[in-house]
Amino acid sequence: MKGLSYVPGFLTGQSADEVCRALDAGDWDTTLKRRVQHFGYRYDYRARTVPDDARLGPLPDWLGDLARRLVEDGHFGALPDQVIANEYLPGQGISAHVDCEPCFGGVIASLSLLSACEMVFRHRGNEARRSVALEPGSLLVMQGAARYEWTHEIPARASDIVDGVKRMRGRRASLTFRTVVLS
Repeated sequence: MKGLSYVPGFLTGQSADEVCRALDAGDWDTTLKRRVQHFGYRYDYRARTVPDDARLGPLPDWLGDLARRLVEDGHFGALPDQVIANEYLPGQGISAHVDCEPCFGGVIASLSLLSACEMVFRHRGNEARRSVALEPGSLLVMQGAARYEWTHEIPARASDIVDGVKRMRGRRASLTFRTVVLS
């Protein structure tokens, strides 16, 4: 799929454990079906926008380090300034969507932690469908066609079939890095 990059092993071992500990020490918002944390800017899910008063401050050091690495590795041209952490328990997911087009820049990067899952992509203009198995520590980068022409979702289920093998899901966390576009 044009504009989609998958980087296995982007964050592993002790580094991944430290990120998970930092997340677990944070304050989770429980207003959605899944728990979330916002960093840099707060995203308003109901209004589907980044409000004028949404600035939360700079990214914490542990996320700032990852954001700088995303630039150094060539995934972003400018430092991402907004991160949403999502927690998914077995049976939870997120419905098909395209990240807010007027709110966020042209690159979206998602770091998977703790457990694997399948992400499903559907083309907005036809019936095309693709799936990607997101392994713990992997990075998925969407830009161009993958960012704007395809929806992505994590189906709400307790297991996935990957290469013909049923894989039970465990607790999964993801960090989605974006650049806010202020109006």
